[in-house]
Amino acid sequence: MMRSLRARLLVGTMCGMALMLLIFSLIVHAVIHRTLFSQYDASLASTARMLAASVELDGGEVELEFDVQQMPEFVRRDRPTYYEIWRSDGTVVARSPRLGTNDLLRLEASLNSPVFATTRARSGLPLRVASLKFIPRISDSDDEQQPQLSKEHALTLAVARDASDLVGQHRVLRWLLLVVSAVVITLSFLVAAVIVGQGLRPLNLIATEIGGITEQDLSTRIGDAYIPGEIMPIRNRLNDLLSRLEAAFKRERRFTADVAHELRTPLAGIRSTIEVALARHRETDEYRSVLSECLAIAHDMQTMVNNLLMLARLDAQQISFYTEQIQLAELVNSCWQPFSGRALDRRLTFENRIDAEIACQSDRQNLSTVLSNVLDNAIEYANEAGQIWTTACRKDDSVEMAVSNTGCQLTTEQTSHVFDSFWRGDSSRKDAGVHCGLGLALAERIMRGLGGSVCAEVQPGGIFTVRLILPNVEESRSIQ
Repeated sequence: MMRSLRARLLVGTMCGMALMLLIFSLIVHAVIHRTLFSQYDASLASTARMLAASVELDGGEVELEFDVQQMPEFVRRDRPTYYEIWRSDGTVVARSPRLGTNDLLRLEASLNSPVFATTRARSGLPLRVASLKFIPRISDSDDEQQPQLSKEHALTLAVARDASDLVGQHRVLRWLLLVVSAVVITLSFLVAAVIVGQGLRPLNLIATEIGGITEQDLSTRIGDAYIPGEIMPIRNRLNDLLSRLEAAFKRERRFTADVAHELRTPLAGIRSTIEVALARHRETDEYRSVLSECLAIAHDMQTMVNNLLMLARLDAQQISFYTEQIQLAELVNSCWQPFSGRALDRRLTFENRIDAEIACQSDRQNLSTVLSNVLDNAIEYANEAGQIWTTACRKDDSVEMAVSNTGCQLTTEQTSHVFDSFWRGDSSRKDAGVHCGLGLALAERIMRGLGGSVCAEVQPGGIFTVRLILPNVEESRSIQ
């Protein structure tokens, strides 16, 4: 199988042209062949009818009304004409003297309808033969009183003529068509090679441009000044791919920088705490206080690493989900309990407005993780003495749950980034190592794994709402 597009186009083009040229040559050959032989055969048929008209039966003997040998075409040495007459039983009744003892080709013909064929004399010369079957006239009888003879008295006449010129012209025609066809195919191949090469040139230019793009600079895009319309979709898809790759590389670089930044702060805290503790001799309680502080920092670091590991497993589809009937109001209450103390310290008011009868089919553990992260985010960024509330409703074959809080200061553009890893509204990252911006990113990945979706919006009055849309299905889902 040919892998080269150039070879496929050339072979396909040449096969098509060769087929059309072959059909054209056959048509030309047939037309010219028929024209040449029709003219030649018409002359032979005229001579044959003339001879047939001169044949008479005289008392059972076949005679010619005039001396055929006096006709120039039968006596000339250059390309003479021959004739021969047979009875119905094959007996020769007359023959051209120039034939000697040789016989012409006898063809079976219908009455008064000549047939034609090409044969060769013993000398090797080509002969064109016209054979005619006819009923002779009776000698000394006029047309009105001439008795009708039966088909048993029919004679067969063959007239032959040297066809060297005719065969030569036919041979020249064949060779001419063959040579012309070969020349045309050769020239067509050269022209097609140039045209195909020019047609594929944009692909080579695209390949050259792509070859010049490196991972250090993925902002380059393929131009469209030299690209034909048929290849434009490929160019557009390649540019889209480059855009996605550029975005992916940027996310990777940003992710690496964010991880380094988030880990640097707690590690620096641990190091400085230990260095201060070791600067001089201290009491046991002081060492215990230092160790407790380091343990708290390590716990925060472990939480962040676990979240990163969870994100990696979700992206690699290595986590299985098992669904069960879940009462949403009860689940929200259980997820709120660990945060009630923090909410009380900030004088936050929480209200669960979800109807106790609303339920859905989902994975309890992972949905609890989503709700905990969303509630944690709401407590962290709600205004002092603000409000947090949850709602839920059924929509067709899904359940929509919303977690809202007051005190949002994000813009609509900033809200579109809340599910990005390590993104936080606080661009200064003054609390790096404590709130690393993985909670909502993890919630978004888990919701996607559960077959649902999540979105965030800012409403008038500084109300920030995270909407969780869950499919209400009965069967369990599993990501391999």
